[in-house]
Amino acid sequence: MSGKIRLIASDLDGTLLLNGAQSLQPGTCRLIHSLNQKGIGFLAASGRQYPNLQRLFAPIRNEIGYLCENGCLSFFEGEMIYQEKMSWELGQEIMQAIWEREGCEILLSGVNTSYLQPKKMSYYYHMKDVVKNNVTLVPDIFKVQEDYMKISVYEEAGIENSAAYWQERFGGEVTVVTSGNEWLDMMPKGVNKGLGLRKIMEFLDIAPDECMALGDNYNDLEMLELAGYPVAMKNAVPEVKKVCRYETDTVEHVLEALLTRL
Repeated sequence: MSGKIRLIASDLDGTLLLNGAQSLQPGTCRLIHSLNQKGIGFLAASGRQYPNLQRLFAPIRNEIGYLCENGCLSFFEGEMIYQEKMSWELGQEIMQAIWEREGCEILLSGVNTSYLQPKKMSYYYHMKDVVKNNVTLVPDIFKVQEDYMKISVYEEAGIENSAAYWQERFGGEVTVVTSGNEWLDMMPKGVNKGLGLRKIMEFLDIAPDECMALGDNYNDLEMLELAGYPVAMKNAVPEVKKVCRYETDTVEHVLEALLTRL
């Protein structure tokens, strides 16, 4: 690699968090802090909610940026940079379709919580105790007053069972992306991690050739295409590997390599 990197944007699940992990490796925050001290910022780019990401990066929570909800919301050093919203009518239609689909659960994302009206309580406990989201149980999810941002489908048996259906039904009106084995996210049309990264780069006055991005799945494609230094995980889907100039087995190995060059 040549040139000066000023920002590293990394996906979480399947990239920084491998094999279903729900916590960072020992030493990861130290590496990110050391890079920050050398003038290289870090951006956690995920479909996860903002409070979840802050807990995950607790030791350095105020030192880094967050690209949350697959590009719908972003913060840098505690300041909200932007938020994308979808219409109430469209959100209602999407949630009704999920509610009617057997085996599928609704997740309605707010800025600081996830709204759930679970069909099975095991879904609630999964979100609260395993994913560790801020979760608000509601008696009628269709009456939530917060603006609609991202609406997700959780299918415990595997989202591959219904992904094509959601793409065909709503792909013309919203961005539809799979996010892991059980999840599919629907955001306002045109919203993705690439758009979120572009807005943060503009805010920080960082050029694409000063940015590195790491990812493994389809929802990382636009982010990887934007960055001057795109890095695919070895476990990445073929489409991600096609757009990346570099490959790694762990994010930490990349961070360590960058530190040795400084």
